[in-house]
Amino acid sequence: MDAAAITKPGSCHLFRHTMATMMLENGADIRYIQAMLGHSSLSAAEIYTQVSIRKLKEIHTATHPAKLRPDSPHGDEEGKEDALFLALAAEARQESEN
Repeated sequence: MDAAAITKPGSCHLFRHTMATMMLENGADIRYIQAMLGHSSLSAAEIYTQVSIRKLKEIHTATHPAKLRPDSPHGDEEGKEDALFLALAAEARQESEN
């Protein structure tokens, strides 16, 4: 952090975690991420990967059956979607802490 003149609080671990998550979101195979992180087991590399809310929402919007049916009464209820994503995000954070 000092060598890069980064003055915001954080750590190198934050960079590793962010890199792994961004690579996974952009289609990198988890095995390549595992190799880059230098982990001997896949489960160790999985610790660094999180599902981002942005990516989760993108997939949900693209694949949810209610969104695909034009006659669906739920097609425009984005408030309910946002509540779902917040709940899923809280659950993912809780699981990663355990």
